Amino acid sequence: MREPWIAGILSLLIPGVGQIYNGRIIIGIIWLVLTGVSWIGSVGTLGWIVHLICAWCAYSYAKDNPIRN
Repeated sequence: MREPWIAGILSLLIPGVGQIYNGRIIIGIIWLVLTGVSWIGSVGTLGWIVHLICAWCAYSYAKDNPIRN
């Protein structure tokens, strides 16, 4: 079983790790790179937004798909 709050917290700590916890490895790597580029490219402003969206996506995916295949 996937726990949505674990996925969300993992992605808040390190972007993309919540997606990897959900079994979506490629998507997790993409989020990690995208968030890193956003932080560096915008000196933090866009980085916060993308970081929070990443955590929300991990949370909502785990909530909608609680059973691992």
